Amino acid sequence: MSAATTRSRIPDRLCAEAVDLARSAAEEAAAPGVVGEHVSAVADGDRVVTHFFECKEPGYRGWRWAVTVARASRAKIVTLDETVLLPGPDSLLAPEWVPWSERLRPGDMGPGDLLPTEAEDLRLEPGYSGEDMPPPNSAVVPEVTPQNLADLVEAEDAAEETVDLAADSAEPGAPGAPGGVPVRATIAAVAEELGMRRARVLSRYGLHVAADRWDESFGAKTPMAQAAPAPCVSCGFLLPLAGSLRQAFGVCANEFSPADGRVVSLAYGCGGHSEAAVMPKPLRPAPPVLDSVGTDAFPLRPARDSGSVLTGAAPDGDTEDLGHS
Repeated sequence: MSAATTRSRIPDRLCAEAVDLARSAAEEAAAPGVVGEHVSAVADGDRVVTHFFECKEPGYRGWRWAVTVARASRAKIVTLDETVLLPGPDSLLAPEWVPWSERLRPGDMGPGDLLPTEAEDLRLEPGYSGEDMPPPNSAVVPEVTPQNLADLVEAEDAAEETVDLAADSAEPGAPGAPGGVPVRATIAAVAEELGMRRARVLSRYGLHVAADRWDESFGAKTPMAQAAPAPCVSCGFLLPLAGSLRQAFGVCANEFSPADGRVVSLAYGCGGHSEAAVMPKPLRPAPPVLDSVGTDAFPLRPARDSGSVLTGAAPDGDTEDLGHS
């Protein structure tokens, strides 16, 4: 450790004793009654000392007034260097600033809001090349030499002049005219004619990010899907998507489902499944242990053979009344 470094850690005596000068500077910069007690003095270098005072201003709890004083070599007069309000170790600070692109959350966009997309957004890729020239590594590109490069530049200039003359002489609204349809020779015009009017489409990364987001909200691991009678792949309310996501996602069209109008995974499910609407048969109650509902049949008259007197014919064939019932 050098001698200069050792000296810089020890506050200069004259600068450390200039507490009154530092306090007067802090009171001049702050409002009356805001500067509190002297906290400490820290050496910032040779003959450079910073004095810290408490800040009593409401809303700045833990902040400190920092007044830096210094003196020249072999000088006896201490001069003022800087006065500033700095946060202390226990101060109340605002949260760290986060860019708006990282603060934005789904649902934050309202009517009239515009969300610009970066030119190098990983979620998007060009829908078409937008250029008439083949890629530089294409096999049809001739080797570039100073001679053919000059010829190419001259040909491009001539083509631009021809297009400009044609645009000036064309009628308004005609192909190539200002405000009209683009020239048919360009790839952009061909793409527009084929219906490919989007300059950029979803990239593979954008597809994966969207698929992960949809599967997290309406996927097979959600509690609703775990308790569902069947997955959405067999539901009649499912509208399949187009493109590569057709094999994994669809749109729910059941108004009573919690996922109505949402993109759902084919493995998702809910209680509104189309094949789960069949009413089950009512269960038969078990037989009672003590039958208090059934009835027993009793005869209205006693049986003819239930008495002590025979009711059959007499041995001698007499059938007169015996005088009793």
